[in-house]
Amino acid sequence: MNRRSSGRRSQTRTETKRGRYIQARPAEGKTSDIAFDATIRAAAPFQKQRRAADNKLAFSIRKHDLQRKVRVKQTSNLILFVVDASWSMAVAERMSAAKGAILSLLTDAYQRRDRVGMVVFQKDRAQLVLPPTNSIELARRSLSDIPIGGKTPLSAGLNMAFKVIKREELAHPDVRPLLILLTDGVGNVSISRMPPQEEAYKIAEKIAMEEIPSVVINMEHREFDKGLASEIADHLKASYYCLTDLQADKLLQTVKEEIGF
Repeated sequence: MNRRSSGRRSQTRTETKRGRYIQARPAEGKTSDIAFDATIRAAAPFQKQRRAADNKLAFSIRKHDLQRKVRVKQTSNLILFVVDASWSMAVAERMSAAKGAILSLLTDAYQRRDRVGMVVFQKDRAQLVLPPTNSIELARRSLSDIPIGGKTPLSAGLNMAFKVIKREELAHPDVRPLLILLTDGVGNVSISRMPPQEEAYKIAEKIAMEEIPSVVINMEHREFDKGLASEIADHLKASYYCLTDLQADKLLQTVKEEIGF
């Protein structure tokens, strides 16, 4: 992944001259950040034959010898939880696990410049109940009272998550997003005239096309599972977990494994 500015946690390649030089590659016309050591090594084996053509040169470098630097630098993570808050047997588990994981992630987010946010969807709409932040106090206040109950506008939740991530990518070009969807995969409210489930799959495919990494955590109890969470994961091209007894520490560990921390 190529990014334009710096953060502090995950490593990513950068096309700027800032960052740690880790290796060299053929320049192929890109001469703004030449790796002189690698260029000399590339040209060295040919010096004897090149001197025969022109004895005045101490060292001959040709255009195809040029090597450019490959640099890496640290980037920050945006972890966006998208939580089904409609009425179901698992809603209390979902909310408790998501809140606990958010607060745990935020304990060290300030130092690492990571940001955490949360979208909930219920009734006929989705709400950004926690705008992306690295403030644990703001998170505590925002997460203290979240409405639950009603139908399941899954497509509205996915659509809002997409908009939040794209907005954050514009504001923070260094960010690496991760979408965490906690749901049973059921959608029964549309934001257009399409059938709800079909609409949710279409939005999920749009998220996948933008190469936004995603994780789907199936929160339905095993005996009631219809496989719909797995279906939405397929459309998102997401990692999929089926955790019927999800606690905050398990969700936290899952997220950390996904972001490589």
